[in-house]
Amino acid sequence: MSSSIAPTATHADRTKAVDFTKMTRQDMRSWINAQNRSGEMSIDDGLTFLAMTMKIPIGGGPELPVEGDETRYDFRQKVHDGIQGAVSHNDQTSLKKQESAMQIIQRNQGQIISVDIRA
Repeated sequence: MSSSIAPTATHADRTKAVDFTKMTRQDMRSWINAQNRSGEMSIDDGLTFLAMTMKIPIGGGPELPVEGDETRYDFRQKVHDGIQGAVSHNDQTSLKKQESAMQIIQRNQGQIISVDIRA
């Protein structure tokens, strides 16, 4: 995973923690896959996050690839915006999905996801 899953303290610690406020689309997809494989998150919950990683050109066409896209996104803000949109459109289904996503983010923000044991 890229460095957007930010080091928790110093480089010497060599631990990486989830930081939803500055992840690339690939970081998010990697995190989703890891959560699904470990059983920590359902496929349905993962789809809400996966949708946030899609980047479709305004003029139409296929999704822009995540490979090489180093843009960092605040996925926590994206979920917050999704909640606001669902409320304003009175969309209870979307609201439930977005609120669930926010709970998952709050539960996982800052969690250690890897430790580099190389000296």
